[in-house]
Amino acid sequence: MSQRARSAITAVLGPTNTGKTHLAVERLCAHSSGIMGFPLRLLAREVYDRVVRIKGAKHVGLITGEERILPPDARWLLCTAESMPTDRDVAFVALDEAQLGIDAERGHVFTDRLLRARGREETMILGSESLKPLVRTLLPEAEIITRPRFSQLTYAGGKKLSRLPPRTAIVAFSAEHVYAVAEMLRRTRGGAAVVMGALSPATRNAQVAMYQAGEVDYLVATDAVGMGLNMDVGHVAFASLTKFDGKRQRRLHLSEMAQIAGRAGRHQRDGTFGVLSGGPDEAAFSDIEIERIEEHRFKPLEHLMWRNSDLDFGSVDALTQSLGVRPDNPVLRAAPDSIDLTVLRILSNDRMVIDRARGPRMVQRLWAACGLPDFRKVGAEHHSRMVSQIFGFLSEGSGHIPGPWFAAQIARLDSVQGDVETLAARISEVRIWAYVAQRADWLIDAPTWAERTRELELKLSDALHARLTERFVDRRTSILMKSVSNDPALLDVQVDDNGEVLVDGEMIGTLNGFTFAPDAAARGKDHKRLLAAAELRLPKEFARRAQKVVEAADSAFSLITEPGTPVRIVWTDVELARFKPGKTLVTPRLFLSPALSRVDPASRAAVEARLEAWVARMITGKLGPLNKISAVAADRETPPVLRGILVQLAEHGGVLDRAASDDALASLDRGQRQFLQRLGVTIGALDVFLPVLLKPEPTRLRLALSAIRAGQMMPPRPLAGLGLLDKPAPVLAEAARLAGYRRFGDQMLRIDLVERIARAAHDARGKERTSMLDPAMAVSLGIGSETFARIMRAIGFHPVGNIQPNQWRWRGRPRRVQAPTPVNAAFAVLGQLKR
Repeated sequence: MSQRARSAITAVLGPTNTGKTHLAVERLCAHSSGIMGFPLRLLAREVYDRVVRIKGAKHVGLITGEERILPPDARWLLCTAESMPTDRDVAFVALDEAQLGIDAERGHVFTDRLLRARGREETMILGSESLKPLVRTLLPEAEIITRPRFSQLTYAGGKKLSRLPPRTAIVAFSAEHVYAVAEMLRRTRGGAAVVMGALSPATRNAQVAMYQAGEVDYLVATDAVGMGLNMDVGHVAFASLTKFDGKRQRRLHLSEMAQIAGRAGRHQRDGTFGVLSGGPDEAAFSDIEIERIEEHRFKPLEHLMWRNSDLDFGSVDALTQSLGVRPDNPVLRAAPDSIDLTVLRILSNDRMVIDRARGPRMVQRLWAACGLPDFRKVGAEHHSRMVSQIFGFLSEGSGHIPGPWFAAQIARLDSVQGDVETLAARISEVRIWAYVAQRADWLIDAPTWAERTRELELKLSDALHARLTERFVDRRTSILMKSVSNDPALLDVQVDDNGEVLVDGEMIGTLNGFTFAPDAAARGKDHKRLLAAAELRLPKEFARRAQKVVEAADSAFSLITEPGTPVRIVWTDVELARFKPGKTLVTPRLFLSPALSRVDPASRAAVEARLEAWVARMITGKLGPLNKISAVAADRETPPVLRGILVQLAEHGGVLDRAASDDALASLDRGQRQFLQRLGVTIGALDVFLPVLLKPEPTRLRLALSAIRAGQMMPPRPLAGLGLLDKPAPVLAEAARLAGYRRFGDQMLRIDLVERIARAAHDARGKERTSMLDPAMAVSLGIGSETFARIMRAIGFHPVGNIQPNQWRWRGRPRRVQAPTPVNAAFAVLGQLKR
């Protein structure tokens, strides 16, 4: 693909159904060679099949991330935008849907192709008319051709599912919503074909063929249907006007609405669009939106996303910096971090990666590995682990992924068992390995592995098509019920006080909190139809319940701290959230229960804010002294030596071994010691602690916070009011240590009781060095003689012969020598700051 600017550049702009793609394919075939880039693998495959029929298979190639058909004599290449070769000299280059340069995730790729991809003789840019001002600015030499729509597009209002005309495409924006609508169509209209961007070309083609052949009259699709897939659609019904764009739930942009609505009507036949009424999102188009979609008038684009393509592979830091270069053209905007750059930033903190990514060749391999697509949609943090493992293989030994390891990944996925979701998940992972197999320098005998992954994808695609058809198509119903009016959205759905879900008076399941459980005992031929109707209406109930959570009193929430289970928040016996470690012990982070994913984003955010406020108040109320010393420690007016002690005391939950702070305590003057006492801090013989936090409820909360910080289950805790533990189990002993107990042989004694013994010993000796202690104290505490002797020695007393067994001589508190601890390190730093 030449990057010379001398070729004629033509921008063909206009709405959907204007024949832009058809024109570009004609121009492609008219040249001696060419490349055409598309936004979707499905669309590239569709046009590839068309060009093969014209030019013959041996002269046509297909290049996508997961698929590569490249005969030796291939002269015409159909590609995804990301896979367009940049080093191939061809006569013609075309880029489809160039307005996607505005997209936050992939836009920089389309902008790069718009600016740099050139055919030797002709270059063609296809896109919406909103791109016109930017084409004039960025490509002033380009000829702009505006094409009108062949047919008229008209708004038809909202329609119930049962009122939708045949040859309708219903568009939803999540797999779950697609499946729910398809299930309802199966019960009311005999079924529907399903098309989603995540489907393999084989599955998608089989589903579309079923629709085109008239086996079903309805198509349920995601917004992938808006990207040029040609089907016989007369009406487009929006099941929702909002979508999750990877970061937030938002209303569709006007251009997105028009792109999807424009699928209605083909060539000279008019089309209509509207909304699916009675669904979870009953928002209608505004009058302005309807007018602009019908008249194809849209606000011009003001900028495109851009990312530097002149990369520096000298080091990982250099690569990251070169990727962060900002554009110097005002109509270009620096693209936000896409997943490849996010993964690179994560791996730049991985010691193995940094040690191996040295030199341009290895940094380039790392960047190539970061480009591994996240087809599983698991997020950058989780996806980076797979990338790290693959780079580990690429950066050691022969620099290839081991064949046995790769074979094991393929074998693990080689099963056609499971439901639609399971098979779709397997195909998503197979696509990743298909992408890997297209990298000749990643695998030995890469072509063989590419063929293996292709065969497995086809095998799973056939199984998925069969499951989709089995689940969403009732062929007998399709024949017998096409004219029957039986709309689930009209059915009466109720949830009673016991959580029973009733549809037209029939109990079909229960709603426990935010989790719906179908009733296995429910029977009848219409059970699935009733179930689909209930699921369609339940989002309103979820939103109502979320509002009840937001409005609930603090007393309605409970912190569950059962030993051996995660610390969690419940509301009326319904789990709402668990915890992750926060910045400090007393600031844990919440993560909501997966069941709340069914709630709309705004309500979910309100629930999260309500729970965060409750947790903050609970911690302040029960651990107030701990919050107070944290605040004093953060105050720069507090002397450094006190800050050092208080920081460590706060991080240890209000209990600190005195040996860890001997140096700092020795340097305190009388006023500073009194200051600590006013804060409620006891400087004991063996421990520094806050006595009020040793009470049962503060102890329970401190142990819970410690478990959260350690990422562990809730530990067992000593019984409330129990000051002595006799031969505790190891797990209980560790929890007791955190709770404020100190071990003396086989027994553990709460530290405030240890301090009581120490004070009694010193009070008994007065100014003398010898002390006589009443043995009744030890007996009352349940302390054995050996334990008592260990306590006395620990606090600095030693027995006086055998004649007076209760007589002890003070020899001074033993000073235990230990390695530097975090508290001493903190004191050192604070001391330097003071100097």
